[in-house]
This record gives sequence, C-alpha cells and structure tokens, in this order.
Amino acid sequence: MARKIQAIRGMNDILPDQSSVWLYLEKTVASVVKSYGYQQIRFPIVENTDLFKRGVGETTDIVEKEMYTFEDRNGESLTLRPEGTASCVRAADQAGLLFNQVQRLWYTGPMFRYERPQKGRYRQFHQIGVESFGMGSADIDAELIILSARLWKKLGLLEHVELQLNTIGLASERETYKAALVDYLTQYKDQLDEDSQRRLTTNPLRILDSKDEATQAVLKNAPNLEDFIGEESQAHFDRLQAALKANGISYVINRRLVRGLDYYGKTVFEWVTTHLGSQATVCAGGRYDGLVEQLGGKPTPAVGFAMGIERLVLLLETLDLIPEDAKFSTDVFVISMGDDAEIASFVLAETLREAHSDLVILRHCGGGNFKNQMKKADKSDARFTIIVGQDEVEQGICQVKDMSTGEQKALPFDDVAAFINAAL
Repeated sequence: MARKIQAIRGMNDILPDQSSVWLYLEKTVASVVKSYGYQQIRFPIVENTDLFKRGVGETTDIVEKEMYTFEDRNGESLTLRPEGTASCVRAADQAGLLFNQVQRLWYTGPMFRYERPQKGRYRQFHQIGVESFGMGSADIDAELIILSARLWKKLGLLEHVELQLNTIGLASERETYKAALVDYLTQYKDQLDEDSQRRLTTNPLRILDSKDEATQAVLKNAPNLEDFIGEESQAHFDRLQAALKANGISYVINRRLVRGLDYYGKTVFEWVTTHLGSQATVCAGGRYDGLVEQLGGKPTPAVGFAMGIERLVLLLETLDLIPEDAKFSTDVFVISMGDDAEIASFVLAETLREAHSDLVILRHCGGGNFKNQMKKADKSDARFTIIVGQDEVEQGICQVKDMSTGEQKALPFDDVAAFINAAL
C-alpha cells in the first residue's frame, strides 16, 4: 500500500463542517465593506521578493525569519506573500489607480509565514484586508475603525473585543525616539530577552511589544514615545479620537503599541480579545503614508487594516456566535424508486431549485431500496422528504413528508414548489 501523503505542517484543510462558518464570515465582511464603498481587488499569492523587503522592512521578523522564498527557473527570487498590504499597493499602483485618486479597496486570501504552528497561528493563514488611498486626514482613519466596529457589532463580537490605539508619529520623530530608546536600553542589554537584544540594532521599536517580563521591567523607565510626538502628529491623533468619541467607539490608548511592520506611521490600532489566550489580536492596522513612494510610486497617503480569518472563526466558535442559518443544512431531500420515478425526481428537483435558489435541495443518487433511502433522508436532517415512486409518476403526484412532525401528504408535481415556499 502506498504511503499516505499528509498536509504540510501548519497548512490546514478547511473541511465541509468548517467552511460554512468561513462563508458566513466572508459574506458578512463583504456586506459591511460594500456599504462603505469598498471594492474588491485580487492579486497573486507569489510576488517578487524585493516587494516585501522594501515594503515590510528587511529587519522585520517577517522578512528575516518567516518568508517562504525560492528561486524560479529563471533565477528570480520569488516569495509567497506574507501579508497583503504591499501586494495591494503594488497591484493598485501598477494599474494606475493611486496617484491623485481616492481608492477604497478590500481583499481576502491566503498568506504564508514560516513560524511555529499553534492555536490561532498557522503557516498558511487567511486574511481579509481593507485599504484606502489618497486621503491623508484623520477622518478616514476614524471611518476605517468605525467600519471594523460595525463588523464586530454585526457578528455579535463588539462586547468581546477592545480597541487599542496609539500614534507613532512621523518617521523623523520615530528616528529621534529610536536613538533615545537605544541609548537607554543599551545600558541594560544583558537584562533583555534574546529577541530584544537582536532588535536593539535592527528594529528597536519592536522591543516595546516584548512579552518577556524582564524586558518589560527594564522598559518601565524607558523614554516615552509620546514625548517625541510633534504638533502635526498629535493634532492628527486628537482629531481621530474626537471622531471615535462622537460615534460612540470606546478605546484605550496603549503607548506600547507600535505594530511590527516598518511602513506604519501616525495612527496604529489593534482590536484584541481575552478569549483566545496568547493570540489576542484579531484585527490590526494603521496609517502608512510613505509606502507607495517607498515601492516606487508617487507620494500617496494610505491607511488600512487586516484581520485573520482563522482567529475570527475560532472566536465566533468559542463564543457560540454562529447563527443557525449560517450552518449548512439540507432543506429538501428527494428520493425515488424505479427508472421512471428517477427521471421524474430529477425534473422535480430542478423545478424546486429554479423556484427556490436559496434552498438546499438534495436528490438521492446511487439507487438503493426505499428503507435505505429514507435512512439517508433522515440522516440529512432535511425538513421535508419528497418521495417519488412508479405509482406516483402514473398519477402525476409525489409524497411530501414533513420530517419534523411525520405528517405526509400527496401533492401534484406542479404544486410542490408553492407548498415548500409556504412552509419554508
């Protein structure tokens, strides 16, 4: 017997009993973002490696340790996309959609990072991203956050997540702060965790986000980023907060929130939960005004966010927030006995699908006696089972059984669609 081939570690199958939840989540997101004027964009899962080195940052953990990078047959370095923003910028700029224009875009699809698989964190994971371009004022930052809050409300999650907010200022302000932070932390280098020691010379802002207790103890007396924020950045942040308050959006200011990607500036935010253990962040984003120019385009202000589908599905399941009508179910099960009845059942099933495109009409295939077919109908949990036999074909009728009550009645073929419509 040939050896079975297993899925790659950290790259999971989405099985039928799970996919209905994914479809529910994706459909809900699509409805909300459409109501705010966002249009979907799709781009390849493979990009030139330089896109992520230049966009995400060569000293980030993603680029240094986590990317799936390979050479194609022409010797060109390619990478499976580890995140969506850089690809979205590349696609939109290449199509001439950005310069002196306003765009509201969203996307969904798989991303890839090589890291230790654990609950809520995988090597192939799926994200939904929402990006806006051409608007530099704080009102679009606020609108995006309000959009995400509306999504949580629609999913029943709003009371289970917390919005954390910060400003990391302009690039020049961050550089000044980085120098002060490095000067301070260098004095206590031996007390920092291994990752933080490495980041001291590569990406010092990420040290603020360390989960190591000893490192956090050192950081208590470190310089504060807020002390280095200039008037323009603070005014932007103040306007954002005013808009959120006016719309009833609760938040907490987290001065240690910096985000892990180099392209962020000014606004950064995360939606976090206490229901998923260490994988607390379910949505994160911020402003990235310099990224388009950094990737070769004309200066274009931009802001966006991304959310992990796996974590949101896990959160919905953990909190039992999946509506019954979002779960896959069969509405009508059609069985037949005899050759003529089989043909008649085909026609009847298609007639019902034509009349009720939103219903699941499952017709038994593969033959079998009446008892076995009824067992399958019962197992399907369908509300109605329609029975077509040779006698029914001759009389132009079928038997319609309500599986919830056991009541059965004979109906002409032409009346079945109306009966199902009234009942369901």
